[in-house]
Amino acid sequence: MEYADQYTTPISSFISYPTNLNNLYKTVNSPISPDVPLPKDDRIPWPQYFMQIAYLVAQRSTCLRRKVGAIAVRDKRILATGYNGAPTGLKHCKEVGCLRDQLNIPSGERHELCRALHAEQNVIVQAATYGVNIAGAELYCTTQPCLICTKMLINCRITSVYFSEGYPDELAREMLDEAGITYTLLPVETTFPWMQK
Repeated sequence: MEYADQYTTPISSFISYPTNLNNLYKTVNSPISPDVPLPKDDRIPWPQYFMQIAYLVAQRSTCLRRKVGAIAVRDKRILATGYNGAPTGLKHCKEVGCLRDQLNIPSGERHELCRALHAEQNVIVQAATYGVNIAGAELYCTTQPCLICTKMLINCRITSVYFSEGYPDELAREMLDEAGITYTLLPVETTFPWMQK
């Protein structure tokens, strides 16, 4: 016989086995009724879950100005991730300095003058490199996509974009509207150490 403690009490004395569902409900003191609300799901909502993962991905960024992370999601499954940084195998801005700072280029302008790819571009590149179709996916990005990334996302047939921080690019928003892609500002609700700027 098994005992709950090393001395005297048999485990079976702590366990009662209801003989049917009615007895089970009586045991837990709950009526059988469709009017009784089920316990609230206290888990993090899916959009917040994915946005917080995007912030975690951003921690791989090597950008000196802004850490950005993005993930493509379909059917609640992560398809690809990306963060902003120099192309694979090339020196990072942390090693050679920021070209945009050296040229005094303000944020939101002249995106082509930068050593790095944007997080959204790296999502697309990662998916293409590994043969993952992201058509029909949602994009979660820590920052609103710029115009260049927006055009690429439209061509990839992304269905919606969630971002946590705005970006000064009105034309990008207009193109998302024209393409019928929904975009939603989704501030993060919980701050973890990796989400610090």
